[in-house]
Amino acid sequence: MTTRLTVLATGGTIAGIAGSAIAQDYRAGEIGIEDYLERVGGLGLGAELSGTQIANIDSADIGPAVWRPLHAAALAALADENCHGIIVTHGTDTLEETAFLLDLTLPATQPVVVVGAMRPADAVGYDGLRNFANAVRVASDPDAAGRGVLAVMGDRVFAARDVYKVRTRGTEAFRGFPRESVGLVTPASLEWFGAPWRSGTEAAFAWPEALPEVVILYAYAGFDGAGVMRQVGETTRGVIVAGVGEGNMPESARQALIGLARNGIAVVRASRADEGLVDREPEDEANRFVAARALNPQKARILLQLLLAGGTSDPAAIQRAFDGR
Repeated sequence: MTTRLTVLATGGTIAGIAGSAIAQDYRAGEIGIEDYLERVGGLGLGAELSGTQIANIDSADIGPAVWRPLHAAALAALADENCHGIIVTHGTDTLEETAFLLDLTLPATQPVVVVGAMRPADAVGYDGLRNFANAVRVASDPDAAGRGVLAVMGDRVFAARDVYKVRTRGTEAFRGFPRESVGLVTPASLEWFGAPWRSGTEAAFAWPEALPEVVILYAYAGFDGAGVMRQVGETTRGVIVAGVGEGNMPESARQALIGLARNGIAVVRASRADEGLVDREPEDEANRFVAARALNPQKARILLQLLLAGGTSDPAAIQRAFDGR
């Protein structure tokens, strides 16, 4: 049976052009999906590819205006019995956020793979073709279903919940936490580390009418309550603290956040460190704080937005969601 994959393109470096094989600067999102599929057509990938251009922009500009049609197109493809999997081409700067949002709002019935590149298409050592070929290999594998949304970069397969960008340059720019890669892939082979982990195929969240405003506050030496209040507006419904160490912050900032939490704004303690758990502290319950556990600040923001959009505002219920329960 021919494997049929739907490619949803959003732009990014994988579709970027520098105009020179050695230039450092480049323009993201220059190659359209039809042109891109024509370029990969001669690679012998063993799948029938059809593409839709959702956007063609730098991923720094991606947000709800792109997420909404991207999610709708993914749902439509998953409902098509002739579609065996989805590939989303995406810039790397916000790849982890889009992947996690889709992971929370799409069913796990068929493979969904997000892929990008660290070098533009006309650069020496362009990694986009190999990453895309690897994504085709993963999306064509029936065992990829039931694992949620996956990200493929640099011959490694990551779960959307775990993946994050760790370097500004170089092809090994992504890691995973708490799980490192969940599979290794080449265009000709695929090795999974463990069985599918999704407990069900249904999406965890329905797509919201709107995503409420949740801000990320970066903690630093000397961060104080005035710094907190300058960044929280009248429409803010949640705050993620990118705290020092295990989600800590200076006392002045903590007191301001306690006041916000007691006035109904959801406050989540995450960490500005690359890796590590942020666990509950004894005073969190009294402060009405939530611990982000293994989620970094940007992913904690996505989860909190979906929870608030769905009507969940009680800190204990929010904590259960961050705990994965």
